[in-house]
Amino acid sequence: MDPINCSSVDLSDVLASRMSPSKILLSLTLSFLAVATTAINSLVITAILITRKLHQPANYLICSLAVTDLLVAVLVMPVSIVYIAEESWVLGPIVCHLWLGVDVTCCTCSILHLAAIALDRYRAITDAVAYSQKRTYKRAIITILALWTLSVLVSLPPLVWRKFPVEHKDGEREVMDCLIEHDHVAFTVYSTFGAFYIPLALILVLYYKIYKAAETLRNRRGSSRLVKQTVSSVMLPGMSSDKDIALSPDTFCPVEKSFSDPSTDGERMRITSSSGNLIKVRRNPGARERRAALTLGLILGAFVICWLPFFLKEVIVNICPTCSTSAVLADFLTWLGYLNSLINPLIYTIFNEDFKKAFKRLLPLCCTSIL
Repeated sequence: MDPINCSSVDLSDVLASRMSPSKILLSLTLSFLAVATTAINSLVITAILITRKLHQPANYLICSLAVTDLLVAVLVMPVSIVYIAEESWVLGPIVCHLWLGVDVTCCTCSILHLAAIALDRYRAITDAVAYSQKRTYKRAIITILALWTLSVLVSLPPLVWRKFPVEHKDGEREVMDCLIEHDHVAFTVYSTFGAFYIPLALILVLYYKIYKAAETLRNRRGSSRLVKQTVSSVMLPGMSSDKDIALSPDTFCPVEKSFSDPSTDGERMRITSSSGNLIKVRRNPGARERRAALTLGLILGAFVICWLPFFLKEVIVNICPTCSTSAVLADFLTWLGYLNSLINPLIYTIFNEDFKKAFKRLLPLCCTSIL
């Protein structure tokens, strides 16, 4: 009886140590982030699929990004929560290999999507007329397939030629460390530059050029020029013998389409002519570019804050043999990167009126189905 009692006491002590209040709170917090990431990306995907107005080639990239981030939330985050809670890998080597492959590939693909969206918006604002003809559904699908292929090519070599951990006994369990380590610096440089540093440089250059192009547009179309264009395109009564008012399409839909595609609500005001007809005139012509600049700041800020610390750590730890980080810091930097999958759908849709209207229609349906 005594040995059994002793073993049961030891087991209860182990369970108590593993289920400490701080660990429970941490697990609940991370689980909330995983559920929130799943819900928000699912909402974006559903909105694009069922809203006809969102069936645009540019939104296909947004939808594919949401699918990638959804995979991170569903396949990567839950396993990471178990890993952190157990403080060691208890799911076996096969699941470890699969999890690392999905983790690296999906996170890399998410980052490459951000670079592709930056390139798409750069071409849309700098070569609007020609690119609008090339911006087709087929081209968007090819781009998405190319991004996934490139993600696999970037992720596969470091996974195949990494150091494979050895299982060891922890009481009654076989445990191991499930992580990516390399003996050769070349693999670290290949994976980190392919997955982050090259896309980061591309995103910075493209968004800088987009910002400068937006500044050029804002300076080129001042308020006096817009009013002059509107007056010249609208024949008010008394100025012409024609009784009908001719309205130029440019009065209602400016040619210079913003790269961030926010709604133009609030940027036009209505004035009434003497005949009672309504004439729409552009108001506050720089508002669109200011919102676009804010979007750029949020995109770049979130991307750099979420992923730069993690990839700096990866380079330092793998290049410097004597350098190491604590498990807590490594987990924090990893989840800071995962957090980008929660932020992406918010940033890329929150400033678009079509998305906001679609969300307002979907949310009551979701709440009703839950109740």
